[in-house]
Amino acid sequence: MTPSETVLIRLRMSAHDAHYGGNLVDGARILGLFGDVATELLIRLDGDEGLFVAYDLVEFKAPVYAGDYIEARGRITKVGTTSRTMEFTAHKVITARTDLSPSAADVLDEPILVVRARGTCVTPKEAQRTQTQP
Repeated sequence: MTPSETVLIRLRMSAHDAHYGGNLVDGARILGLFGDVATELLIRLDGDEGLFVAYDLVEFKAPVYAGDYIEARGRITKVGTTSRTMEFTAHKVITARTDLSPSAADVLDEPILVVRARGTCVTPKEAQRTQTQP
């Protein structure tokens, strides 16, 4: 895997994910998806899950509701000796239309950016199995 490759997860937010009134999904749920994306990126790069150590940017841009489909994407933007800087985005690609019926939904012509983030993960040198150092 090269650092510029992107990993994608698509997931439907369920009623279980709704944390607030009006079936609003907690923003932490999206950050959890970014953690899963980061884990896959590290496994592909290093052959190890590594550890997520910090976010230095998190921007919540639009609400997410139960029934919405979210695409979470991430890519490694910088590789250090043990640190890996990553950028993440989450877009709503299908929106629930409970105003029409409990099971109605619309595919969006243009995905809606719901969260953008940047963070750092670390894979200890002794755990790196597949990476060729630059």
